[in-house]
Amino acid sequence: MTSASLVGGTGLVGSYILSTLLNTPAISSVTAYSRRPIPAPEASPRLNPIIDSDSSAWATQISSLKIEEAPQIFFSALGTTKAKAGGLGNQRKIDFDLNLLLAKAAKDAGIKTYVLISGGLGGGGGTNSSNAFVRLKAELEVAVKELNFDHTVIIKPGLIVGDRGESRPIEAVFRGAAKLLGAISGGILKNAWAEDAEVIARAAVKAGLKASEARELEVKVWEVEQREILTLGQSEP
Repeated sequence: MTSASLVGGTGLVGSYILSTLLNTPAISSVTAYSRRPIPAPEASPRLNPIIDSDSSAWATQISSLKIEEAPQIFFSALGTTKAKAGGLGNQRKIDFDLNLLLAKAAKDAGIKTYVLISGGLGGGGGTNSSNAFVRLKAELEVAVKELNFDHTVIIKPGLIVGDRGESRPIEAVFRGAAKLLGAISGGILKNAWAEDAEVIARAAVKAGLKASEARELEVKVWEVEQREILTLGQSEP
């Protein structure tokens, strides 16, 4: 049995990761860190919610875990938008600074496998991209790789399709197009550039378990891109 921790569990992909973890027999317990209460439907004897509005305090709680208390896998689906954060600088404080702080805390706690949900709109260029969002995500990927976990899994979706709680007008247009293309093509046209949040979540959990159990994984850093997300996420872990 494998234990897991999760940050970002109330977001679109994170909420599916949480429900997938709680419904996966191989997962013994899930500690979910959140600034607000976990939705009631997620209530489970295997769920240990840590609610603290000061998200920077999570790092202290994680790094202070004793070795025998530390989970085997740490999942991060943490992220926000420039509009919601009030500017790119504030977005960076969450998407990069807080994510990296928590990853370092997980490493200090002795957690062996780290799974990061990256991307969200696709795009190339990495740390040299002209797109600030793509560049920020690429910089975080580089930083967490340098922490040298036993296994680092980076999930790199294209457009994330699903119903968000907050308004993201530009994404909404693309999500509508993705749903339409998926409907008229049996999923073929959509899957080339967009993935359902639930599929991404299942892929993340399955990849995390494979990495933790060292099955079929010969590299320390496993970058799971769109085609592999679909392959992994089409069935339950």
